Amino acid sequence: MSFKTVDHYNFSGKRALIRVDFNVPLNGDFQVTDPTRIKAAIPTLQKILNDGGSVILMSHLGRPKEGPAEKYSLRHTLPTLSTLLGRPVKFADDCMGSAAADLAAGLKPGEVLLLENLRFYKQEEKGDAEFAGKLASYGDVYVNDAFGTAHRAHASTAVIAQYFKNNSLFGYVMAGELENAEKVLSKAEKPFTAIMGGAKVSDKILIIERLMDKVDHLIIGGGMAYTFIKAQGGEIGNSLCEADKLGLALDILKMAESKGVSIHLPLDSVNGDKFDKDANTKVSDIRRIESGWLGLDIGPASAAAFAEVIRNSKTILWNGPMGVFEMPKFEAGTRTVAEAIVSATAKGAFSLIGGGDSAAAINQFHLADQVSYVSTGGGALLEYIEGKELPGVKMVNEANA
Repeated sequence: MSFKTVDHYNFSGKRALIRVDFNVPLNGDFQVTDPTRIKAAIPTLQKILNDGGSVILMSHLGRPKEGPAEKYSLRHTLPTLSTLLGRPVKFADDCMGSAAADLAAGLKPGEVLLLENLRFYKQEEKGDAEFAGKLASYGDVYVNDAFGTAHRAHASTAVIAQYFKNNSLFGYVMAGELENAEKVLSKAEKPFTAIMGGAKVSDKILIIERLMDKVDHLIIGGGMAYTFIKAQGGEIGNSLCEADKLGLALDILKMAESKGVSIHLPLDSVNGDKFDKDANTKVSDIRRIESGWLGLDIGPASAAAFAEVIRNSKTILWNGPMGVFEMPKFEAGTRTVAEAIVSATAKGAFSLIGGGDSAAAINQFHLADQVSYVSTGGGALLEYIEGKELPGVKMVNEANA
């Protein structure tokens, strides 16, 4: 896989227009509560600044529906960004207009400018070429380092590359994401185990189908497991179930059998009498959950069985938690899986944590530095593994063709 990264360019005297992913969580006081995505971008910025270039950063934050809104202002990321970069950061309180253009034009080598939230303009998500062209006028070279939005054909993530023929690059986040995804897709050492969790089978069907020709083991947990159990005739009480996907679940089991893939479903379940952190709990056989109870985590026998498979694996892809890990009463299954991945990694396995809730879990358990790679883009990684072409990758490559 060949692509042009910031390592192929000398930024001396150049203004680098960089699409980053600063879509980070904020608390009620608008403080950044998880700076993972901002931290991830720092090496790319430092490379450009060390070369003697200047940096213009653009990103979105949240999903503003009706133009500017204080809770979605990127101004709130400035203290965290300045601290991590070790230098002050200028701010344009509108990503469009003469003020932003003047600030960009006046940047000196070593200076950094952050533009206000791109999604305050509907043209961003529409992939508007004129909007992309105005953004492009701020810089001399374009760097896409926002893997989390690479699957969107938005103005700043894809369309803009056409304005930078032979001057479109990938940052270290993008390059790292693509290289690590390729490790599981085309260079996986056996045994290869994929761990799928989360709520719905329907969300994961494409990735499961794609992985069937690659994996030795497929572990299924989380809410989606109950659909499989119900499809096999189990009693799942009030647990989450996609009633219209029971046939699909059986098809997946048949497909696995025909391809020699070992599917591992939970044996037991930690159940609550309501979906609440203070719910009463009991453990049962996953096929015998009483009416009025719902499964909210895999049980201890399941966690132990899954951990055994994981510890003996050489390549591990994890996408989706085993239960409602945000609630302490229902975090044990996800924690056990995370610790087993850490154990396998320590023995030399390659482990890729697939963004989204899996990344949140590995961070919650403070284990992110003990696995091989934690993806910053849940949806983008899923689509890449599903075999879809990502606009944010395609357009940059085409600009350099």
